[in-house]
This record gives sequence, C-alpha cells and structure tokens, in this order.
Amino acid sequence: MNDNGGIIDDLIVSKLGDGTLYVVLNAGCADKDKAHIEEKLNNFKSTGGDVEFQTIPNRSLLALQGPSMAKVLQAGVQFDLSTLTFMKTAVMDVFGIPECRVTRCGYTGEDGVEISVPDDKAVHLAECLLSTTEGDVKLAGLGARDSLRLEAGLCLYGNDIDMTTTPIEATLAWTIGNDSLSTIKFCLDAFNISSSNNYLLFYYAAKRRRQEANFPGAEIVLKQLKEKPSRKRVGVMSNGAPARAGTPILNEGGVQIGQLTSGCPSPTLKCNVAMGYIDTKYAKIGTEVKLQVRKKQQNAKISKMPFVAAKYYTKY
Repeated sequence: MNDNGGIIDDLIVSKLGDGTLYVVLNAGCADKDKAHIEEKLNNFKSTGGDVEFQTIPNRSLLALQGPSMAKVLQAGVQFDLSTLTFMKTAVMDVFGIPECRVTRCGYTGEDGVEISVPDDKAVHLAECLLSTTEGDVKLAGLGARDSLRLEAGLCLYGNDIDMTTTPIEATLAWTIGNDSLSTIKFCLDAFNISSSNNYLLFYYAAKRRRQEANFPGAEIVLKQLKEKPSRKRVGVMSNGAPARAGTPILNEGGVQIGQLTSGCPSPTLKCNVAMGYIDTKYAKIGTEVKLQVRKKQQNAKISKMPFVAAKYYTKY
C-alpha cells in the first residue's frame, strides 16, 4: 500500500525455509513494484538492517488450472503433489526440466499451479502439457481466464483495485488486519481455507498489525475499518445484455450510486456477473439496483462473492 492506503499491487509472496521471500509481481506493475521495494529496503538497511534484493531473470510463468491439474502434472514430476497445498511452493523437475518452481495457486478459483520455468524451456513445457494423455489440456486466452477469475470474485489490478482504492473499500480488510474473528472466518471460508489454526493465526497477526498501526496508510485504513468507507466493492448479478466495466449502477430512482469495474457472462451460472464500487448504504446483499447498459436500464441485484465457490486444494 501507499501512504494514502491505496493498493500499489496485489502480488504473491512465498516464505521459503532459508529466510528468503519469493515474490511474484504483476508484469504490468513490475517496474513500480521493484522501485517501491528497493526504496523500502534501502531505508531498512540505512537503519542497520541486513537484507538483499535480487531479481530472477529469463523466467516464464505457465499456469495449469482445473480439476485434472494434479493428475496431469503428477505424470511429469517425482514430487508428491498431494503434499503441496494451496499457496505452498516447491522447486522440482517438471517433465525433465530442472529447477522449476511450482506454486499451488492461480487466478481462476480452481485447483491449479503456476510453474516458473526458464524462458527457453517454456514452449517445450507447454507442448508436454498439451500432449498429455492424463487429461484434456487446452490453451486458454485472457477472456476465458477473466470469466473464471470474475466468477471466483478475484480482483483485476487496474480495474477493480488500484492506487486510489484501499483494501477496506475493496472488501479486502483481511489482508491488513480486521481483527474480528468472525470476519476472518468468513473470508477464509470463502476461499475454502477452513481450519481453527488458520483462523487463530490470522486473528493474532491482524490484531498485532492494527495495534501497532505501523503499515503504510494506517491512519486512513484504520479509520475506514472503524467508521466504514463511503464506497464498497460488491458483486452484481443480472440478465440480458452483459454489463461491462464502466457501466453506471443506479438506485431504483435512477440516480447513479456506483460503477462497475469488471463484468462478463458467467458460463457456469448462465447469467451475467460483475463487480464494482457502490455507495456503502446500498451494498447489502440482495439490494435491487439497475445497470445503465447503453441506453437501457437493466434490473440487477447485489450478490455475495465469490459467485462460484472456490475449489482450492487446502488439505490432504
């Protein structure tokens, strides 16, 4: 976050066993992310801290997602994938390619992995996956991925979150420390990460973070946690013509109360799903609203997210 509580990026950080953090940045945010990280690390080192920052060049990232992922990938690795649970990472040979990093995560809401592979081996790995007899693997474009991530209620940086939105407005309070145990339980359950240990781990980490208030944008974020923000990210369901990003959200009287940031037809639900920001007083699930799609107003309803339950592999 920046000093105004805005979101600089949403990235993945894995804690390795040797005191190292492995960070995967959004490609479109890489330059500003690296500049931000280096600035903060230099400040830390100037006070006597000991830390080094290294980029890993010449790597590609392939995502294998879906219910057959484990069966397909297991045929190409010696590592027991049943022990690699959601958000865990490990280095392994993949279809004969050494030193690949496999992380059980993805941007679809499905069980899946992201595989970091040397650039010059990326095509070979893709061909191995596409030629498998263990499942029906196909290439998927950004449109297909976007419908999956939207069904899963996952934000797209630059659309649904950016430098002007706070985690509280984006209903991502669990990332910075909402110390309500019931709220943490709700968030973890939504991602199918349900265990008493996880609840308590997040609860005490959140409580400490809020008490210390030593994170960027803390004053604004903690005030929003206490008093509620003026706007809130919500899910929206509708029928008829698909409502896309930029579509105005209206109340029953036709007054604009928000705007969609993402939207598409849902192949799973056979209706339209979207998300956007709305005046907080209209954010209650079940509230009926209208969407201004071109010159017509369409009936819609505020919905909980995810629209489709996540299928992350969380225990074995």
